[in-house]
This record gives sequence, structure tokens and C-alpha cells, in this order.
Amino acid sequence: MNELVTALLFPGQGSQEPGMGRDVAEADADIMDLWKKAERISGIKLREIYWENENSDMAWTRALQPALTATNLGYWMRLRHKLKPACTAGHSLGEYSSLAASGVLSIDSVLELTSLRGRLMSEADPKGKGAMAALLKLPLAEAEAVVAEAGKKTGEMLLIANYNTPGQFVISGTKAAIEAAQECAKAKKGRAVPLAVSGAFHSPLMEEAAKELAKELRKASWSKAKFPVYCNVSGRPLSEAGDLLAMAIRQMTSSVLWIDTIRQQWQDGARRFVECGPKTVLTKMVIPILAAVDPEAKDNITLASVGSGAAATEF
Repeated sequence: MNELVTALLFPGQGSQEPGMGRDVAEADADIMDLWKKAERISGIKLREIYWENENSDMAWTRALQPALTATNLGYWMRLRHKLKPACTAGHSLGEYSSLAASGVLSIDSVLELTSLRGRLMSEADPKGKGAMAALLKLPLAEAEAVVAEAGKKTGEMLLIANYNTPGQFVISGTKAAIEAAQECAKAKKGRAVPLAVSGAFHSPLMEEAAKELAKELRKASWSKAKFPVYCNVSGRPLSEAGDLLAMAIRQMTSSVLWIDTIRQQWQDGARRFVECGPKTVLTKMVIPILAAVDPEAKDNITLASVGSGAAATEF
């Protein structure tokens, strides 16, 4: 691959905030129609949840997945005529926004798939067996040790679901295993902070939901990417429709290799990272990820976050 200039990044669950996407939707009828379409497809009053009521359950997976997708793509719609990305990546749910931005899937298809994905993941653990936690202040070797110790102690499933930065990982497994991991992390001077999710995402506990989603993924119309998509499952760039479909089928039960993704984009030439969505979760991860590869990386990259009306229109 020749020199990469701009890597387009899309966030996933955890980046939601009150009023997300409202600014650009109210300024652009096409983006407002996008939200209305997401509401029709999901059967949920998304704008009421995310725009009108700050006390609503914004972490509700079934609503969050189509709402955040509409937010991400709304910002991308305002930006796409001003920015020519060389590649893209999305964190977990955000990967679907990448597939739309790169032309692999239509926006309508992505709204349908993320609405279904949200429902399936929300219903995947009716007994509340699974949980997730952010593992902080521990390097990878110690994070892996926490997972091994807690798993051995409880005899239950536990794994690293998200490799976010060299000092931040997300673990996924049964509630008993997560609780044990909290004690193990504390003993190692780290922290395991429980996350507000409805199950053990990116783990084998999502297997049945993944099978149901795979049926619809196979029915969708997949095209070759206009620019490479760096996939969560491998952290590597793909452009061919069949390859991207195969990765999407595996994504729900596989770990998110975000460290590998950003490092590979850097190695392939990316020097500007633009986050398209609310907050600045992903751009804040770039420097700690690259610091271990090149201590001078922070002086050689540009970070931008397009999560407000002003940023989206003045970029």
C-alpha cells in the first residue's frame, strides 16, 4: 500500500452522550432522515432517548447500536465531501460505520444490521450470566495473568475482549469470573471497573446471537471497499467483499484488536487519525498505542475529532 494519509475512525458503545448527533441532524435534512429511518427500522424512538431525556438509559444496547450508528454516519455525511480517507476502522459496533463509509454496505443495510445486532446482543443473556469490566493500569502480561488467575479460581469463562491500549483492556466473561478478576487486579495494583452492558460481548457467550446475525450478514449486498477497512478480528486491512463478510461473521465472538489496528495503520503510512462520532474516545487511544512503537510518533501525527456541529462543518 502506498502512503496513507488519513485514517477514518468510528467509535462503538461507550461513546454515547446526551444529544449526540442532534446538531448536524437539525442542520441537514438528509441526516435527520437518517435518524428517522433508524427509528423505523429499530422500532424505537431514538431521538427521544438520546436528545430529549438526559436521564434515559443511553446504554441500552438495543437502542444504542442503531442510535450511535446514525450519529457516526451523520457526522461522516457532513464530512465526506471535505475529507478523502485512505483507510478506515471502527471499534466494535463502529466497524459497521466503517463498512458504510467505505461503500462495502449501504447505509440502509448497516442500519438494519446494527438494529438487529443490538436486539440480538440485548437478548443474548436473559439470565444475566455475563458481564464486562475495563482493566486499567496493568500491562498486557499482567492483564493476561489476571484473566488466567480469575478463570482458574472460578472455573468459568473469562477473556480479554478489547485490546484498547497497552494500559487498557476490557475483559468479558461470567459475572463470577469478573468479580474474581476485580480482586486479582487489585492485588496487582490495577483496577477492574464494571461496564454498563447487558452481557459478555466479544466472547463465546455471544455465540447464539452471532449465528442469528450471520444469517442476515450473508443476505446483505457486499461490495469491494473504496478504501481498506482494518478489521477488529485481525487488525489488518481488507478490501474484498467476501473477506470483509467473513470477518463480520466472526466479529461478535472475537476480541477487538484495536492496538494492532492502529499500529498497522501507522506502519502502512497513516499520519492523520480522524474520529467521526461523539466524544474523543478513539483519538485519545492513538498516542499511547503508538508510543511503544515509536516514541516520536506523537510529533508526527495529527489527531482530529469530528463530534460537534462546528467541527463537522469547519473541518
